[in-house]
Amino acid sequence: MKRTKNEKEAEVLEHYLTSRHLKHSKQRKIILRFFLNAGKHVSPDELYRMVQKEYPRIGYATIYRTLRLLCVSGLSRELKFQDGVARFEPQYGTAHHDHLICTKCGRLIEVMDPEIERLQEKLTKAHGFYPETHRMELYGICRRCKK
Repeated sequence: MKRTKNEKEAEVLEHYLTSRHLKHSKQRKIILRFFLNAGKHVSPDELYRMVQKEYPRIGYATIYRTLRLLCVSGLSRELKFQDGVARFEPQYGTAHHDHLICTKCGRLIEVMDPEIERLQEKLTKAHGFYPETHRMELYGICRRCKK
């Protein structure tokens, strides 16, 4: 039987918690599910509001700590764009991508271009530089706002 993406990520979290002797809680599983099903880059405030609709007893601090836990376990990564708001996106099993950010409506568009990646590799080699990670963000006006 084939496992769903959410099941795989739940297993990664369970393994991480077990290997670090951390608490396995129902709240963490609920928050992971909401995070994965959000379908967007989510701030702690946005995730808190989503979870509160069904689980009003889960507090903001629990949401925030769980998002941090998802980052250190490799399931998520934190992004801070020009507006200064921390957002989180699923990372497990996703390909590297960059972001186009609309300065008018805040829309985030994920993009991946093999040519840009090749150019970045060429630049690092030419300068004898050994990158550990990178991200590219382009700010401007999206197609919807331009109309």
